[in-house]
Amino acid sequence: MALSVAILTSADNVADARLHRLSNALVKGGCAVEVRALGVASDAPDGVKFFTVPGKKNFAGRILRDFVLPLSTKADVWVVVAPDLLPPAWLFAKIRGKKIVADVHEDYVQLLKDRAWAKGFVGIVAKFVARLATRLAASSDMTSVADTQVPPFNAKKRIVVRNLPDLSLLTVSRDLSTTPTAIYIGDVRKSRGIFTILETAEKAPTWRFEIVGNVAAADADAIAKWKANSPASARVTFHGRLAPKESWKFAKSAWVGLTLLESTPAFVEAVPSKLYEYMSAGLATIYTPLPRCIELLDQSQGGKSAATSSEVAQLLNYWEENPDEIRAIRAQAKSWADANLDSEREYAAFVNGIKTL
Repeated sequence: MALSVAILTSADNVADARLHRLSNALVKGGCAVEVRALGVASDAPDGVKFFTVPGKKNFAGRILRDFVLPLSTKADVWVVVAPDLLPPAWLFAKIRGKKIVADVHEDYVQLLKDRAWAKGFVGIVAKFVARLATRLAASSDMTSVADTQVPPFNAKKRIVVRNLPDLSLLTVSRDLSTTPTAIYIGDVRKSRGIFTILETAEKAPTWRFEIVGNVAAADADAIAKWKANSPASARVTFHGRLAPKESWKFAKSAWVGLTLLESTPAFVEAVPSKLYEYMSAGLATIYTPLPRCIELLDQSQGGKSAATSSEVAQLLNYWEENPDEIRAIRAQAKSWADANLDSEREYAAFVNGIKTL
């Protein structure tokens, strides 16, 4: 009988890319996988049983899900994604005799420094939960972390599962579109560079921009105001949250992928998953000069660094005039990704770790 594994999250949408990558690896490894998350069945990974979690998308609804989810599954192994879900899930797993895997995709404590809502009493509570979740992740049966710098470092069984591309989800960019096009796929918020992208659009007047991802509530009004007033708004399309396969269809004829993270505590040591994915999709990348981004792109020669919207626009305008140069960068990015990103090995280690609990 196949090992039954439940991926549980009280906060994430089933369209989340990491959730798809982990699910696909488990299904490929012969596990019977169920996913309990927000969202709709059409956005669920292939080969899993999907259950929509109860409650509204507010604080009360999230707390409800934190306590309902650990009681809703009969799976042998629980992969817990959301930090606030981990404490009740950890407790109920012990009571019910289940194995628990804490999937820690970011440094929870550092990430809170990037969230405007994490202030005052709410911020104090959030930091307590983040620290508690990190401690419980260390004592879980297995801990998968999204990068080498992500805590906990003293976990009982710690496996690094980077956000390497699942090639079955990507669409490779085969050629350059007639209209030069840049894409961004990910959370749409200030700290991830959305306003730098919008400023760039105004300075690169012949380029189109395809933005795929959920708009952060804190930035929605400012984005709406820009769309209503900017002369560049007709060339920038916001597609909202899409499942990974649908998201990456926009790469088919795009020229370049953008990853313009601000230098926040959570991002300064991180490698954005989009760097791996853009290169694997055959796109050139423009990235902000954060240390590990620079290191990776220096190795691959798959992109260029730009610190401001003016620098990003200057690169885009130059590449439009010199398409052979961007073709060379795209080819180098794809070649390096194919030779150096061993997604199969890394995801197989995750699955084997679960099977040997």
